[in-house]
Amino acid sequence: MARYTGPSCKLCRREGMKLFLKGARCHMDKCSFDRRSYAPGMHGQNMRRKPSEYALQLREKQKTKRIYGVLENQFRTYYSKAARRKGVTGELLLQMLECRLDNMIYRLGFAPSRKSARQLVRHRHIAVNGRTVDIPSFQVSPGDTVQVREKSRQLQLIHDALKRTGDAGQSSWLSVDKVNLSGTLVEYPKRDDIPTPVEEQLIVELYSK
Repeated sequence: MARYTGPSCKLCRREGMKLFLKGARCHMDKCSFDRRSYAPGMHGQNMRRKPSEYALQLREKQKTKRIYGVLENQFRTYYSKAARRKGVTGELLLQMLECRLDNMIYRLGFAPSRKSARQLVRHRHIAVNGRTVDIPSFQVSPGDTVQVREKSRQLQLIHDALKRTGDAGQSSWLSVDKVNLSGTLVEYPKRDDIPTPVEEQLIVELYSK
């Protein structure tokens, strides 16, 4: 399975904002973005040109990919599926990204970051409707119950993540049972329910060319 293995903080610096790819570290003084918020590379501090329309669209697409941990081919597939469905393409695209299993684990508060959530899934700590699923891109549907497998419920990473999130960050389209470490997708999220700071219309414009 292809995945990005380079430095995460470099991606935040390139996008000019915190993408919270490292969980708790992003809230600490150790976060490299707080020390060097300019773009990486030898010309990073001198990039002051006004970006073109295409550059803005490209950056928005790159930022969205990096937030959700998706590579180019898979992201394009998501867009193609969203474009074929009835509804607002940009909103449908974000819905599919939000309903990925790894993102669901993150939104439920069982992992400090999507990267950690992806690792939990790959290591077979997660079950959907009682069946173990080890595919991070698995699409969760309304009514599906996602839970930490019984033998994995003592993992310290999960309990630390729950302590940090508390009641904050809980999504209205998710039902969470912290005692049994499970959650249910109540309904597909609407755009107002998705806190991801992206302008999805720019992505639609980019792919529509």
